Amino acid sequence: MNINLLDKINSPDDLKKLKKSEIPILADEIRNFLIRLVHKNGGHLASNLGVVELTLALHFVFNSPEDKFVWDVGHQTYTHKLLTGRKKELHTLRQFKGISGFPKISESIHDVFGTGHSSTSISAALGMSEAMRKNKSKNKAIAIIGDGAMTAGMAFEGLNNAGNSKSNILVILNDNDMSISNNVGALNNYLTRLLSGKVYSELKSTGKKILGGMPSILKLARKTEEHVKGMITPGTLFEEFGFNYLGPIDGHNINLLIDTLKNIKNLNGPQFLHIVTKKGFGYKPAEKDPNKFHGISNLETTKKNKTFTESFEDWILKTAAKDKKLCAITPAMSDGSGLSKFSKKYSNQFYDVGIAEQHAVTFACGLSLAGLKPVVAIYSTFLQRAYDQVIHDAAIQKISIVFAVDRAGIVGADGSTHTGNFDISFIRCIPNTIIMCPINEFEMHQMLDLAYSTNGLLSFVRYPRGSLPINKLSNTKVLLGKSQLIFKSKKQEVAIFAFGNIANQIYELCKLENFTLINMRFVKPIDVNTVINTAKKFKILVTIEDNAISGGAGSSVNELLAQKKIIKPILNIGYGDFFPEHGSQDEINQTYGLDNDSIISKIKNFLTKKIV
Repeated sequence: MNINLLDKINSPDDLKKLKKSEIPILADEIRNFLIRLVHKNGGHLASNLGVVELTLALHFVFNSPEDKFVWDVGHQTYTHKLLTGRKKELHTLRQFKGISGFPKISESIHDVFGTGHSSTSISAALGMSEAMRKNKSKNKAIAIIGDGAMTAGMAFEGLNNAGNSKSNILVILNDNDMSISNNVGALNNYLTRLLSGKVYSELKSTGKKILGGMPSILKLARKTEEHVKGMITPGTLFEEFGFNYLGPIDGHNINLLIDTLKNIKNLNGPQFLHIVTKKGFGYKPAEKDPNKFHGISNLETTKKNKTFTESFEDWILKTAAKDKKLCAITPAMSDGSGLSKFSKKYSNQFYDVGIAEQHAVTFACGLSLAGLKPVVAIYSTFLQRAYDQVIHDAAIQKISIVFAVDRAGIVGADGSTHTGNFDISFIRCIPNTIIMCPINEFEMHQMLDLAYSTNGLLSFVRYPRGSLPINKLSNTKVLLGKSQLIFKSKKQEVAIFAFGNIANQIYELCKLENFTLINMRFVKPIDVNTVINTAKKFKILVTIEDNAISGGAGSSVNELLAQKKIIKPILNIGYGDFFPEHGSQDEINQTYGLDNDSIISKIKNFLTKKIV
């Protein structure tokens, strides 16, 4: 008779009641549960399948939330959520008002730190560990970090600080890509048990006490230990940071994980456990193609209209064929940013720098100064991580770089950590920059061409996640700082300045309501003449954008009118002072007032001088 163990698990305490022999069975049940869940809801599949055993072992050995688990990146936490009281709600994963696809402090006491972006876990866990040390707590803070997240500088900043501390932090490197699989075997597993065990730890501690009065002998002993361990493990680097390095071990061997974690639980000082896992483990399609199953809408994808991202891909392939100086740079998002084909066809002109947005920008500066023509393909939410480099390294020095800013505006199910509704605000204030917002493929290619041919400036072409519009509203040449009249009303009452893709959304509305619609094309430089002349003719002005109202494109219109001492009622429509939650793009827009019904209601209320 088959017993469904997962039905018994509603908390980490329930997991601890199981026998060790039952946990591999539970792992299989969870894996099947996750495949069905992501098939229905979309989400990150391969990464979650790869950490099922690790998550079970952590919750079996440690005591969450007293012991703090900081997941990095947080898209691998579906099993963690399932084990910590959210099993019944997990069918709402990534849905509006449902369970988040990432750790969320407001969602559960077991989610101790939100990690939508990578490489933050060691710093956060160290802070928690240090607080525990000061409070004389015996609990541990544990950073679970992927090998991709380990490429970012912030991870090494955290390691550097943690290794020099007295905190009992545990860093677990979840390695699913490095070429160290030969080190995973019976000998290495035995050595890791030995190195994490009480006997070795006590011998090491006693040896230091005995040899402490003889510095030269102690130094020799340390060197000998490092060389012996260095011959059989790749941990010298982490030992140099001040960690006690253990591993690598098989991250799918649940018994080995439990035994090792039990040993580590009793060790003091910074500990580093290196485990090796396989993305998509236990599901053959995901094992074979983990990139395809990294982030998916569902397992039965259907062909849709060409997306803005695919249009960028067409442009960069076409441009690279004509100019060998073109270089494409991405911070670990080659597939998502539309550079997969480019990376294969023009491999000598392609650079995936890993999850290192700051490095990506300054690296692009170096390429540009040496005579090449860099194009940085990056998500809006990840661009903000390189803000200092955009200002200090690029803009101040007037270096020519093209930024293809994908996922601008609301992105949907990934929620607040991945939203792209701040880029206009944080870029617009930087000198030596151009910001363009295409509404279709025609404009997108023309704007990218303009950006590519512009010298001494940073050019940002921002575009949303999703399909290109079917209509062809824009068919006139894109000229620097010039807008385009899309629809001219018969009466001069309402004029709308639209920035970007939202012009497509409101086009029919403007025709129906007899509102003049202007496709601004440029946030910076703004079309000064069009704004001034329109302000003189119309009763009210409206700005609409898929960005925060504060400091956004509408603010640039307000500032221009104030400078010219033109007093005119103006309504700014965009996203308010909040972080949008997860849900579909339509649900978010309806909730926060950027759907057509809300837009027309705001404009009509403004016309009748009602407060909106």
